[in-house]
Amino acid sequence: MTMLRDLSVLWSLSHILILFMLLYRSRYPKKKTIILTAAFMGPLALLNVMGLVKYGMECMGQAFLLTCTLPSLLFFWFMSQDKKGPFFFTFCLADTVSYWIMVLTNLADFYFGGERYLLMFIGRLVLFPLVEWAAYRYLRKPYRELQESVTKSWGLFAVMTAIYYLLFAVMANFPVLITKRPQELPAFLLIMTLMPMTYATILVSMYHQLLLFRRKQSERMLREQKNTLEMRLENQQYIRKMKHDLKSYTATLSGLLAAGEIDGAKDYLQDMEQEMDSGWGQFCQNPYINATVAYYDRKLEELRVKRRIDIRTGEETLPHMEVCRILANGMENACDELGALEQGNREMSVHMQYNREHLLIRIRNRCQEGRYVDQRKLPETDKEGQGHGYGLHSIKEDVERLSGDMVCYTENGCFVLDVMIPCRSFMPSHRERSAFRADGF
Repeated sequence: MTMLRDLSVLWSLSHILILFMLLYRSRYPKKKTIILTAAFMGPLALLNVMGLVKYGMECMGQAFLLTCTLPSLLFFWFMSQDKKGPFFFTFCLADTVSYWIMVLTNLADFYFGGERYLLMFIGRLVLFPLVEWAAYRYLRKPYRELQESVTKSWGLFAVMTAIYYLLFAVMANFPVLITKRPQELPAFLLIMTLMPMTYATILVSMYHQLLLFRRKQSERMLREQKNTLEMRLENQQYIRKMKHDLKSYTATLSGLLAAGEIDGAKDYLQDMEQEMDSGWGQFCQNPYINATVAYYDRKLEELRVKRRIDIRTGEETLPHMEVCRILANGMENACDELGALEQGNREMSVHMQYNREHLLIRIRNRCQEGRYVDQRKLPETDKEGQGHGYGLHSIKEDVERLSGDMVCYTENGCFVLDVMIPCRSFMPSHRERSAFRADGF
């Protein structure tokens, strides 16, 4: 009958790995992760089973933290993409849930199975796949999203779950197995009852944080859509105005030509061209990028901002949706910041050009005195939504979608946003990239 016990332990250890791998984020590709995990955790599981056969359940239960938990913790910490709160919480979650199943089946076999290990084996054979199915079906997707989007509270929850795991392990095994301490069994059963309720409370709390993040993300998207619609509306109004003005321009030109005033007609055409350029703004040949920059240039003009805009792109194919959002969010943040400054301090510059294999974007503007932004993290937005912060998360998402990098920081009283996008993410061939460099980009 001890064979059923040993098989159930091996089954449990293997499914602890499966449950954890369903939830955590490895820094390696899936195939490499599976190979490395099998190479390290397979022998570790076999060693623990051999120790169980040689030293017995009570001895190995007391040494389990040292022989299995700590080695697997160090290994998966090395493998994990997350090195802080999310990893430790995920590890404690998978270990505690699995340990809970193991203890539950141990107690069921001791009190109802006559210690023949058959009930233990059947219970683990059913419960572990059931928990994994529930984790994959209902928990995995939102939990992965939580790890990517929620940055706060992980450390506190990780400490809570680690203490809970230690409490559970100590109560079950020290000074002897809980089955040899029947007077403490009611308290232990209460702890077992509280464990799933505690984890449910933690996960619900984190899910509310996820909903809050989604709401903020939706607000950012609505704000971007609002800005886009405002740009389109203003452009349409300007086009209507141009159509109306063209009638008077045509009448004047017809009169000059009818009177034989050729030189006067030429001068008038030049004046028309200058007026149209100053009203519309021609910053580059790409119509999408030009419309975005022109819209914010007019906003900067209303704020009386000293500005320099240098967009060195041609008619080549660009990911205009992402690039326009990057420019729009960056310039929108600059407008918000500059609007809070005195008029004499309102200065900014926008540069966009190619540099070998990358498209570079830099937006630089004066900021409030004393503002400091660390390159290693995005600045937070205050409650009123003024200053920097709202659009930076959207910029980061667009940059990552294009396999690029971004950094923002403050220097010499200015806020600087630098974006670097590899040309291979939107140019189909190296030949085309070479052609752009040959044209001076």
